[in-house]
Amino acid sequence: MNLFSRGTVFRRPEPAVAPVSSAGSPGADPALLPDPRLAALTGEWVIDPAHSRIGFSVRHAMVTTVRGAFAEYQSRLYFDGRDPARSEAEIILSAASVDTGVEQRDAHLVGRDFLDAGTYPRMRFASTGVDVVGADVYRMTGDLTIKATTRPVVLELTYIGHVVDPFGYERVGFDGTTTINRSEWGLTYSSKLAEGGAMVSEKVRLQFDIAAIRTLPAA
Repeated sequence: MNLFSRGTVFRRPEPAVAPVSSAGSPGADPALLPDPRLAALTGEWVIDPAHSRIGFSVRHAMVTTVRGAFAEYQSRLYFDGRDPARSEAEIILSAASVDTGVEQRDAHLVGRDFLDAGTYPRMRFASTGVDVVGADVYRMTGDLTIKATTRPVVLELTYIGHVVDPFGYERVGFDGTTTINRSEWGLTYSSKLAEGGAMVSEKVRLQFDIAAIRTLPAA
């Protein structure tokens, strides 16, 4: 997936002379120090769509929850196990690939009332910073772009683990969530119930269930 031939290229900041991570400063809370074992995970990764889910959930008619996901996306991740603050992520999703399991509802979501995929075919998340907030827990700030509107979001990430699969691929897992107000991105469709209240909640929970594979060095 040659995501960056047409998009924004990741450029990791060049380290200054003798860099010192704030997490490693004297007197730092041990819970905020990166696990030394994570140093081996430093490098480039890409999300494995077959074992990942980038989705959402939203309250519908005030009594139930609709869940969906985006089936098509491209990604590039950089994880720095020594200094997680230098980690980066970018994900570009196809708006038309939304899938809630109901064809009529999907058609409504990609139409002009919501995502308007014909005019705005892509959505984008690009990280702007990462903080360690606890053992295996990170807070990633970033810019989320939907329908040409870009606003900051904060993603809570939990490190799940790292394995080498039977085919020799290194895999790493993260779970992430954030909640947004859809109207702030121009998703302002509103239909009221006879009893009062909205047919579709303004609050949307975004969910990132990520299994990433280490990118092999170019031959």
